[in-house]
Amino acid sequence: MEQTRDRLVLTTDRARIDVDAVLAMLVASHWGGSMTRLVLERAIENSLCFGVYDGKRQVGFARAVTDLTTYAYLTDVIVADDMRGRGIGSWMVEAILAHPELQGLRRIALWSRDAPWLYARYGFTEDLPGSHYMELRAKR
Repeated sequence: MEQTRDRLVLTTDRARIDVDAVLAMLVASHWGGSMTRLVLERAIENSLCFGVYDGKRQVGFARAVTDLTTYAYLTDVIVADDMRGRGIGSWMVEAILAHPELQGLRRIALWSRDAPWLYARYGFTEDLPGSHYMELRAKR
């Protein structure tokens, strides 16, 4: 899948992902600070990834962890600091929600501390009647 807006390109081509650029963006975030290159490479290999490029420079990244049938978890949505405020995050979310392999899923989930307003625009909600969010966390 590939889309263009002005001189920006959004693509799901994993071969274009600049792992170092994505790692730098994630390590600078509040949620990706402990990410390592090895972990990121494995995550990319096992996810449906979306990258946004300005020429050869990677300026955005997002991935969906999914079984392509019933469920997807949207994660690592990030935009380079100097490119924020240009709609790149919204563009990636729209591309993910429109992706042919993610149609008909029962649920797409995400966790957001910084931009719940972004996802609410697309119908994401915190209202989960009768549900309890739970985690099993690795012991460190």
